[in-house]
Amino acid sequence: MSAAPASSASDARLRHLFDPRGVIIVGASSHPAKFGFVALHNVLAQRFAGKVFAVNRDGGEILGLTTATDVCEIPAGEADLALVCTPAAANPDVLRACAAKGVKAVYVVSGGYRETGPDGRRAEEELVALADKLDIVLAGPNGQGLVSTPAGLCAQIVGPYPVTGAISIASQSGNTTSSFMNYANHSGVGIARAVSAGNAAAVTVADYLRWFRDDPATRVGFAYLEHSADGRAVFEGLRAVTREKPVVMVKGGVTAVGQRAAASHTGALAGEQRIFTGAMHQAGVCLVPTVEEAFDAAATFATQPLPKGPGTVVVTTAGGWGVMTADALAASSLRLMPLPDDLRAAIDAKLPPRWSRANPIDMAGGESRDTVPEVLELVASHPAVDAVIFLGLGIQSNSARLVRDGRFYPPLRRSRGRGVGCVGQAGAGGHRARRDRPGQPRPRRRPGDRPLLLPLGHPGGHRPRAPLALRPLPPTPGLVISPEREPVARWRLRRRC
Repeated sequence: MSAAPASSASDARLRHLFDPRGVIIVGASSHPAKFGFVALHNVLAQRFAGKVFAVNRDGGEILGLTTATDVCEIPAGEADLALVCTPAAANPDVLRACAAKGVKAVYVVSGGYRETGPDGRRAEEELVALADKLDIVLAGPNGQGLVSTPAGLCAQIVGPYPVTGAISIASQSGNTTSSFMNYANHSGVGIARAVSAGNAAAVTVADYLRWFRDDPATRVGFAYLEHSADGRAVFEGLRAVTREKPVVMVKGGVTAVGQRAAASHTGALAGEQRIFTGAMHQAGVCLVPTVEEAFDAAATFATQPLPKGPGTVVVTTAGGWGVMTADALAASSLRLMPLPDDLRAAIDAKLPPRWSRANPIDMAGGESRDTVPEVLELVASHPAVDAVIFLGLGIQSNSARLVRDGRFYPPLRRSRGRGVGCVGQAGAGGHRARRDRPGQPRPRRRPGDRPLLLPLGHPGGHRPRAPLALRPLPPTPGLVISPEREPVARWRLRRRC
C-alpha cells in the first residue's frame, strides 16, 4: 500500500482486513502445532459470521471443514481476506491466485523476508510490488495476524481473543499485541481491532492508526513501534490521528542494545530516541515506557471522557499518595489547581474537620462507601474542574479481607447442604478462601447445587451489594484514576453492577 507521506487520509481498503465478508486460510494444516491449524481453529472457534475456506495441498477435512487443494478451487467473490501460512517462496503465486478470486486483502504470516538478510529483503520488496500491481492490501509479512471483535474475527496464529471494547492496536510485535489483549481480558476493558504489523512492508503502523481514527468502533489507538523507514510520514500520520482520537505508544529500541535486537526482530534499525520522543510529543502522542502503563492510559481514554483542560483535582484516601501524585503532575501538562472556595465548603459538609482542605484532597480517614462517591461527585461536577484523579479504591475492601480472614470471623455455616460464601468489599476469591480454610468442614454438594453467593464476576453467582464508588459520575469532566491500575478496577465495578 503506497500513500503520500503527508496524506492524512486513511485507506478505505483496510476494511477488507477488519470487516471481511469471508476468509481463506491458505496453508491450513491438520497438525495442531502448525500455524495453519491454529489460524483455522481460531477463525472457526470465534464463530466468524462470514464464510470460511481452507486450502491444504492434500485436501481432506480439518476441524469439520472440507478443504480445497488450491486457491483456484475457492468460489470467486466469496472472500475478501486471505490469511497466508505458506512458505515465503510460494507466496507470490498465492497472491496471484487470491487476486483472481476477488480477494482484496492478504495477511502474510510467513517469515523469511527482510528480517533474514539481503535475499529476504529482495523477496519482501518483490512481494510488495506484486501486491501493488494486483491492487491487494498486503499486511505483514512475518506477523501473527489480526483480531476484529466487531466482526467476531480471530485471524491470528496465537491467543488470546479479547473481550469487545474500544481500544485498537497496531504493533510491530505480535507478542506485545497478545500482552495487551491479555490485559484487556484481565481487566474487562476490551479491544475493537488488533493487528500485528510484522515487518510492515506495505501497511505501516501509522496507516493502521489512520484507519482506526475513522473507525466508529475505536475510541483510542495503541501502537508499539520499533522502527520506521519514513519518520516524517509517521509524524504527519500520527498528528492527523491525535487531532481526533488519542494515541498511546510504546517505543522499542531506545538503547543501542535494543536497536540491535530490533534489527534482528523486524529487520530495521530504530532511530535516535531523543529526536523521536520530541517528535511524538509534538504530534500529541501519549508516549509511555511500558506496555502495562500503556494499557492503563489506553483503558482510561477508552472509558472516560477527555478532559477539557489541565485543571486537575486529586482526591486521595492516603496522604502519601497525594504527595507523590502532586509531584507527578508537576512533571506533566496537567495542573494541580487551587481548590475553589465553594467546593471546599461543600466538602466540609461531607468530611471530618481534619481533612486537608486543599488540593490534593486528603480525606483523612473520612472515606466510606457513602462519602467517597459523594465527594467525587462534588469535585467532578464543579465547572472549574477539568479532571479528577482518585487514589485509594480498595482500602476498605482490604480491611474487610483482614477481618474475614481473621480467626474471629464466624465459621462457615451449613444450609440445606449448600455452601454459603461471604462476598462483599473483600472481592473475588472470598468464597474459595473461606470454604478451604484448614479445620473447617467442607459443605456437602449435590449435583446442581451452587453457593448462595459467589465471588464478584463468577458466572454462576449472585452479585453482592455494590462496592464503593459505584455511583456514576457526571459525564462532562474527564476522570483520570491512577495508580494501582485503578482506572481498570473502577470501570469494572461500574460496568458489572
